Amino acid sequence: MSLYSFDGQGLKKMILGSTNLLARHKSEIDALNVFPVPDGDTGNNMYLTLLAAAKEIQNLDTTHIGEVAEAAAQACLMGARGNSGVILSQLVRGFARALEGKEKANALEVVEALEEGAKLAYQAVMNPVEGTMLTVMRRSAEAARTAVLRKYDLLRVMIITLREARLALRETPELLPVLKEAGVVDAGGRGYVVILEGILNVLKRVEDFSLLKDFTARQEDKFSKGLTRGLDTEIHFTYCTEFLVKGSNIPLDTLRHELVPYGDCLMVVGSGQVAKVHIHTNHPGLVLENCLNYGSLHELAIHNMKEQHQQRKKESLPEKEVGIVTVGTGEGIIDIMNSLGADTVVVGGQTMNPSTEEIMRAIKGVPARGVLVLPNNKNIILAAEQAAKMVKDKEVKVVPTRTIPQGLSALLAQNPTGSLEDNFQRMSDAARSIVSGEVTKAVRETTHNGLKIHQGDLIGIAEGAIVTVGQDLARVVKELVDNMLDEDHSLVTLYYGSDAGQSAEKIVDNLKTHYPDIEFELHYGGQPLYHFILSVE
Repeated sequence: MSLYSFDGQGLKKMILGSTNLLARHKSEIDALNVFPVPDGDTGNNMYLTLLAAAKEIQNLDTTHIGEVAEAAAQACLMGARGNSGVILSQLVRGFARALEGKEKANALEVVEALEEGAKLAYQAVMNPVEGTMLTVMRRSAEAARTAVLRKYDLLRVMIITLREARLALRETPELLPVLKEAGVVDAGGRGYVVILEGILNVLKRVEDFSLLKDFTARQEDKFSKGLTRGLDTEIHFTYCTEFLVKGSNIPLDTLRHELVPYGDCLMVVGSGQVAKVHIHTNHPGLVLENCLNYGSLHELAIHNMKEQHQQRKKESLPEKEVGIVTVGTGEGIIDIMNSLGADTVVVGGQTMNPSTEEIMRAIKGVPARGVLVLPNNKNIILAAEQAAKMVKDKEVKVVPTRTIPQGLSALLAQNPTGSLEDNFQRMSDAARSIVSGEVTKAVRETTHNGLKIHQGDLIGIAEGAIVTVGQDLARVVKELVDNMLDEDHSLVTLYYGSDAGQSAEKIVDNLKTHYPDIEFELHYGGQPLYHFILSVE
């Protein structure tokens, strides 16, 4: 079948097809990212950028290819996210510029559009680096030019274009050492290959792409293959600053709000007597002065992340003594784990336990001589221990954390300069000091501890035992807290999930009224299935 031109309707289908294909592959693309501080969102950024165009042009009442291309380019420009999204938007802008005023495009005009897109993409980057999606764009456009000079039809031109894009992608690690070291290809380049595959599927009529199949912009699956946390080549906040504030009646919420303007990766946790502060900032002195208003400072640690990153780049040995692999699910939970120093978060939890191989791969991927693994679920501990035994080139210990709160407590207890054994003991002790609870819905009818439970009931679970059942979320949470608290406890932290909705803050306000002597912290967890995850200490 020969194909020599297409109009605006064809371009619509190509954009819709590429968007749908990106939706399927965005998690895979996300997992290719190796440039920290945690990124892992190239696929999602490219998808959301192209999704903006797909939404804009899906019902556009024109078959004029120049008009469709212009609408898509404008939408991409407005919807661009991240570096990869901006580069992609410039590619689409190049298409629109080359196709301006045209009703249809033939093979030569498509090649010119590819060339113009690659040209604008390069111009969008101040210091273009080969081995990125820019290389894949340029080389595929060059191959397209060679093919069109041989008088090939449009379908064959695009087949050759995709073939060269795949070849260029495979060679990106040879051009960019950081990719070779990580054992991955360029994420943005992979995203561009997927886009070309979507275009070719339309040209081949492999599938009906007349409808956009995935309008969702949710990102729960962005960590499906794990997320590596490290240091980006462009670090916006230089100093990782951690310390304790000891005082009386420390207003944690107030302190947190006061520190927000000073940086990112902010965590303020603890009680009215002791608060732990973690922040990435360019002004650690201002942070410390602010916190001195609430008490004395202890266990102060300030690290220059830019200097550490430059030093690590020069070293051939593992980057540090101790690394951490942790398991978690939910956007908020994973973000918190990353901010507390996890090198890799393997997605997993209830109903989706990661395999031994997945955990082993995560351990091997951490640039450290020794690795601590936090399973954070009783059903994952054995798999983690098996994975640890299979790794021969580094020392691995499994901290037997059985819940998310135990894992977060363990992360807070780590000593960045301590040994593997020292951190193992510190983190194990911290995990044991936490009382964990969850609120979820029953999936079947049963009886437990004398409680009659019906499918759909809300159940409160403390340390693995069901202690309360009901239909009212606020009541179940309060009864669960009642069960978990004793006279020695001073802090309750709640991580609300995707099912808790807007009721979370109201529920915590109610708890504060009932327990005036207890400090309550509320964080977004984003975890599926569980309305709340609770820790008491």
